[in-house]
Amino acid sequence: MKKIIPAFAAVMFLFGTAACAPDAPPASESAQTPAAEQAPASAPAPEPTVAVDTAHNSRNSLDWAGAYVGVIPAASGLGIDVTITLRNDSTYTAQYHYIDKQDGDFVTDGVFQWDEEGGAITLDAKDIPPHYQVGENQLIQLDMEGNPITGELAERYVLKKQP
Repeated sequence: MKKIIPAFAAVMFLFGTAACAPDAPPASESAQTPAAEQAPASAPAPEPTVAVDTAHNSRNSLDWAGAYVGVIPAASGLGIDVTITLRNDSTYTAQYHYIDKQDGDFVTDGVFQWDEEGGAITLDAKDIPPHYQVGENQLIQLDMEGNPITGELAERYVLKKQP
């Protein structure tokens, strides 16, 4: 009798825990149940998609015309004092002054074009970097392929708009 009681208790324990477990639907039934009905009620709802406002960009939302100035790094020397003036008729003037050179002045005029998104411009210049991101009161020089400049000196490639 002493051996039966522990065995009986173990069997009752197994039946008790099995009775508390949720019933799994038969395989054929779960295959027919839509996925939305199979998800637990605590599953988060999918994130709503955020519409990108393509109607507003730098070209049509900012007062971008004006003169932008700054000192950018030079390959050799103390730096280059830069002024780029953008005009509403898509023309520009770029003035470069190499700080530590007597004959270090360079001026070029030309036209620029906006990219499809209206956030960056490309100058038609051949002797100066042509790509710039247009931001709120700033013009950010991009690399020769039109990508953001990264690294320690990245912040030194930002020209500030003059009031």
